Amino acid sequence: MNTMTLGNYKALIEYGPELDLFRGEILGLSGGADFYGASPDELRKEFRKSLDTYLEVCREHGIAPRKQYSGKFNLRVPVQLA
Repeated sequence: MNTMTLGNYKALIEYGPELDLFRGEILGLSGGADFYGASPDELRKEFRKSLDTYLEVCREHGIAPRKQYSGKFNLRVPVQLA
């Protein structure tokens, strides 16, 4: 998995042959934020812009920017093991 980090945020980076660009998707957000670039430098700049815009919108609307997790882990086992 190809990732890029900016502060406490990570993005998954993939190549999009249809646009001939790299696409980044910021992980762990309560909404979606992605960005595109042709080079690593351009990806970093667009990552910063996309994240800043996302965080600003969250502040304006009173939305928590990160996903909230319950901390629970569910596990299903076959009846024969119970």
